[in-house]
Amino acid sequence: MLKLKDVPPEAQRPGTSPADNISPAMVACEAPASLWPRFREDVETAFAKDPAARSVLEVLTCYPGLHAVWLHRIAHWLWTHNFKFLGRLLSHVSRFLTGIEIHPGAIIGRRFFIDHGMGVVIGETAEIGDDVLMYKGVVLGGVSTQKTKRHPTIGNHVVLGSDAIVLGPITIGDGAKIGSGSVVVKPVPPGATVVGVPGRVVKINGVDCRPDMELHHERLPDPVLQVMTRLYERIEQLENRLAALEDDHHHSVYVEEMTSGSHE
Repeated sequence: MLKLKDVPPEAQRPGTSPADNISPAMVACEAPASLWPRFREDVETAFAKDPAARSVLEVLTCYPGLHAVWLHRIAHWLWTHNFKFLGRLLSHVSRFLTGIEIHPGAIIGRRFFIDHGMGVVIGETAEIGDDVLMYKGVVLGGVSTQKTKRHPTIGNHVVLGSDAIVLGPITIGDGAKIGSGSVVVKPVPPGATVVGVPGRVVKINGVDCRPDMELHHERLPDPVLQVMTRLYERIEQLENRLAALEDDHHHSVYVEEMTSGSHE
């Protein structure tokens, strides 16, 4: 890591502090070596989470989600080392190149993969755990103008479906699945499946929450459809009961008419 004491006195400009004499080139040369293992791990993650990946060359050149994560790791390093303008500028360049906007202040864990990625927005105080899978259009947004924790915290092994929106300083528990198009404004427990607007928990560690189903968004339960189905079944039961009562009534009237006729 580049330190202020590493700037020799003869290299300092008169009337400036040591921090003023650290150039972007010096920062780039001192980029932490720990980033390189992460880059390789990110490539392996792309193969693990995207069955369309066919070659290393294809992943390196044609995966904007991967490029956005790499540029963010550098931008975040700049941001945390007080080169905030450079970090913000790099994140802006990344947005232009990939269509993915990640604030350099956001904290992202290991093996994070963005599939397709266009339209993804991740706010400044968002925190993302390890092994998170995110699809296009996901927004991790804030609900406050105060300079405080205002964006979500995403746990490990979470799946965020296309166009899902998670708002505020809430926590999405480990292993949760957020359905496509859901709007989540309340904390989600670990292992839960959330669908709808606003997002509702429809399963927690249910039998259908198997790892091989995490990409099958078409199998997520629809709570509105479930309610409509129950109403339809209830109406059908009431209609059958009403029909049975009407038959009994007609039968009683018929018996009474036959009885009165026989007496005459």
